[in-house]
Amino acid sequence: MVYDRNASAGRFLVLIWRIGAWLYAALGRIDEWYGATSWSDALSWLASHRPTEPLEEIQFWGHGEAGMARIGESELDVSMLHPTHRDHRALVGVRLRLKPETLWWFRTCSTYGSAEGHEFAHAFTDFLGCRTAGHTFIIGPLQSGLHSLSPGQKPGWPVDEGTREGKPAWSKLGAPNTITFLGGKVPKGY
Repeated sequence: MVYDRNASAGRFLVLIWRIGAWLYAALGRIDEWYGATSWSDALSWLASHRPTEPLEEIQFWGHGEAGMARIGESELDVSMLHPTHRDHRALVGVRLRLKPETLWWFRTCSTYGSAEGHEFAHAFTDFLGCRTAGHTFIIGPLQSGLHSLSPGQKPGWPVDEGTREGKPAWSKLGAPNTITFLGGKVPKGY
């Protein structure tokens, strides 16, 4: 698990993510975690930590918007999939450690929401060659709009899911595919 450790993410959220990492490790849901300062830092750690072992699951806890996830000022979006991007080589290094059954889960707000989220989910999943998951709503204790995608699939959720009057909406009970922050697995069918 990787989280944004920058104070700019919000000191309270960084503390919550750190406590959540400890709790998830104690529950046996993750075996390692790392507070990253940028996507370069996160990808370098993912590519080099215990390098002889494949990565079975990656969860990123941090900020997101439609079609991207942020660590500090750096963004992971479709531009990183192009060989000219400064972090592309590091992302390829992580991809080499993934198996087809690996899951990369963005536990971020709205990353898979709107047309940008659809484009990102499809391109990122195909690039990695493994299953990915993300949310269409703003998340907190409730995390709505959780969807996963396998390579070759196109997003099947509504492009306007997670929005209200064209703006990102908060997760709530009764919203599609809602879990709580304690949900450690992507439920079947999501």
